Amino acid sequence: MTTAPASPDPTMEAIGHAVAEGRAGNSDSARQKLLGLWSAIGVTGDPLHRCSLAHYLADLHEDPAQALAWDIRALDAADAVTEQRVQEHHAGLHIAGFYPSLHLNLADNYRRLGSFEAATEHINAAKTHTPALPQDPYGDLLRGAIQDVAEAIDGRDQSRRASAPGSAA
Repeated sequence: MTTAPASPDPTMEAIGHAVAEGRAGNSDSARQKLLGLWSAIGVTGDPLHRCSLAHYLADLHEDPAQALAWDIRALDAADAVTEQRVQEHHAGLHIAGFYPSLHLNLADNYRRLGSFEAATEHINAAKTHTPALPQDPYGDLLRGAIQDVAEAIDGRDQSRRASAPGSAA
């Protein structure tokens, strides 16, 4: 079920436009736009903006260390987002639903860097948060990716997953 945003948010709209540009193959331009927005938001800005921007910016980095830095920022910002703020942005969203993806991305980056203990901690956290995922294709996609990354961690596989965000970039 998709509902309209509760109120207009020019920053979230700008993030969305940059994300679409990146997904269309213009990664460098999208990365520059998101970095410009990050500078404008600042490290103490709206946590929803910081979480969303950092989460998507991480996907635009091929280097797992660079992606990891942005994924850590996204998780830190998520911890500061209130349910009320998420609902103000979009009535159909819940902050709990952010955590499976955030922990999945951290686990995947740690795995690619060979830090399997940290990867295991985050994949277990992602699994713990899966009840918050919707029962829809997006939720199914994340549950499948969590399983794939868990298997890669168990196999000590550091290769990039073909299904990882940004893989087509």
